[in-house]
Amino acid sequence: MELHEFSRKLEDNVSMAHGENSNCNSDAEQVLELGHDLNILPNPTSFPFVLSFHNLSYSVKVRRYMVLPKCLRRDEDMTRTKVLLNDISGEARKGEIMAVLGASGSGKSTLIDALANHIKKESLKGSVTLNGEVLESKFLKMISAYVMQDDLLFPMLTVEETLMFSAEFHLPTTLSWSRKKERVRALLDQLDLQNAANTMIGDEGHRGVSGGERRRVSIGIGIIHDPILLFLDEPTSGLDSTCAYTVVKVLQKIAQSGSIVIMSIHQPSHRILCLLDHLIFLSCGQIVFSGSPANLPQYFAELGSPIPRDANQTEFALDFIQKVEGTPNGTKNLVEFNRSWQRENPTCISFFKGPKPSLQDAISACVSRGKLVSGAKNIGHNLSSLDVAKFVNPFWIEMVVIAKRSILNSMRMPELFYVRFGGAVATGIILGTLFKKLDNSPEGIQERFGFFAFAISTIYYICAEAMLIFIQERDIFMRETAHNAYRCSSYVLSHAITSIPSLLVLSLAFAVTTYWSVGLAHGFSGFLFFLLFIFVSFWTANSFITFLSGFIYNGIVGYTLVTRIFGCFLLLSGFFIRRDEIAPYWIWFHYMSLVKYPYQGVLQNEFDDPHKCFVKGIQIFDASPLKDVTESLKIELLQDMSKILDMNITNSTCLTTGTDILKLAAVNGLDKWTSLWITIALGIFYRILFYFALLIGSKNKRR
Repeated sequence: MELHEFSRKLEDNVSMAHGENSNCNSDAEQVLELGHDLNILPNPTSFPFVLSFHNLSYSVKVRRYMVLPKCLRRDEDMTRTKVLLNDISGEARKGEIMAVLGASGSGKSTLIDALANHIKKESLKGSVTLNGEVLESKFLKMISAYVMQDDLLFPMLTVEETLMFSAEFHLPTTLSWSRKKERVRALLDQLDLQNAANTMIGDEGHRGVSGGERRRVSIGIGIIHDPILLFLDEPTSGLDSTCAYTVVKVLQKIAQSGSIVIMSIHQPSHRILCLLDHLIFLSCGQIVFSGSPANLPQYFAELGSPIPRDANQTEFALDFIQKVEGTPNGTKNLVEFNRSWQRENPTCISFFKGPKPSLQDAISACVSRGKLVSGAKNIGHNLSSLDVAKFVNPFWIEMVVIAKRSILNSMRMPELFYVRFGGAVATGIILGTLFKKLDNSPEGIQERFGFFAFAISTIYYICAEAMLIFIQERDIFMRETAHNAYRCSSYVLSHAITSIPSLLVLSLAFAVTTYWSVGLAHGFSGFLFFLLFIFVSFWTANSFITFLSGFIYNGIVGYTLVTRIFGCFLLLSGFFIRRDEIAPYWIWFHYMSLVKYPYQGVLQNEFDDPHKCFVKGIQIFDASPLKDVTESLKIELLQDMSKILDMNITNSTCLTTGTDILKLAAVNGLDKWTSLWITIALGIFYRILFYFALLIGSKNKRR
């Protein structure tokens, strides 16, 4: 009986709240939710949720750029404090849309970030509670979703595939694939995306869905697990009026399905205003109006600036606030008037007046009827007993899903691979024709050195464009890991494994077009080792570039840095300057060079036969100024050398073997297998650094 009485009071309160805005027509539409039965509809007797925030304040230090010399500056001259939020209070309720409005720089996005726990606790003053209880970060991630202003989607996936991958990330393994598929189909209906389900998302170079449909897909990704709290940063930005209205209409459905929807919006149309339940106008980080849209005319009438009958109410309010900001006192008087107006008109303040149930009871009611499908496993006697899993899927499933999505997206956009493959083949053909069938003369030896150095360094430059791939995916990674879609380690390991097939094809193409045309040694066994070194070099180069992309946010800057670093790697690899001639303060870079170990490995593969002769008799003069003298004179010189050295040197005497060449090049310190394992270890090392770069960079909370 108590539950029914509580439910009745709740319905009365909600009805009264909607009655205040009776001039706006809203359709109460039911939405399919995923529970034990996918046809369960929202239960009208469910417990309410009330998100309350009190005295939120947040400021940042802004650096000043001064012309004064550094010696004349003081620390306080270098920075100033800018207040972004100043004593903000309010509440949002289940079943309603709360919209935050204001001019650019008023604090709209900052308030959304504060409520969504995207600001570090040490920096944010005040409190945010759900049904009176402060939420832990990992629990808030489980029951909420945050939709960014930009639509961060993979362009070559269809709408249904995008939502299905989101379902595989956010829904637990206890749900079968067919149940997840049904959830996605129900969500397509809810978002009005049935007709676009099989359409590619698209980008600048590929035609896809419309802007409004993209925005609804972004919302769908966020609500795939049917969260209690939904935060959106300007979801209508960049959309025409019809698309914007459709998006907000979808948000109204989501709210009516049992969620709290909080969004920032710049300037809603009259139709959109009719869908909103609660408005907060901000100016310079302070509230200048908080209440129902129906109360706006009364508020401005009592302020002495009535809204004209034919004017857009929010447009008038924002223009008025902007004018007030330009006055000497700014919005101080307006903030004080809002506070006094709320005290004098308590019936206009949209605060929940019914009894607030405990969060544990409200969560229990939600889970029992199918919300929070990725949420709590067991409900105890208090909030701390909720068994909240940080990730809903085990490590290996995350890897499989990430790999499947990456491969599917790459297969539908093969242009990048074709360019890299064409570059590898073209470079191989050019090298194969320039260094065609090298002999064992001193000139052939020098040309082999040049071929190996250029071939290994070319591999790294071919991989350089891989940096742009992750830079494009970075924001998607940040969005997904912000709400624990998968582990950072899963992404790194999956990225490393899925890159292997394409790199193997590139390695094979490069090795086939160069090895036999250049005339390298050891036949097929030598080719296999050469191929292995080329592949490992490709993989290590990809690892290094991926690591750099973990902390470089600009593609042009990243590509410029990569080319400079690779140039230094080649310079200090031992080809231009022997190891024992490198200055001591640069020797560390020699051992860090990614070109050094593959370069030494392929040289050892070529010259490791101690019985193979490369210089006989008079060939010793071929690399000297005596190269062009007659053969008879060379023989005489050889005989004179024999007398001086007291040894018999004939035209058939071997003077330089492969071992001698390696000693002269100072690459005999490591054998080829050791060089191979060091190259692999460097690749693994840079993958680990990539992991830590992502781990640090993915903490996307404001300081």
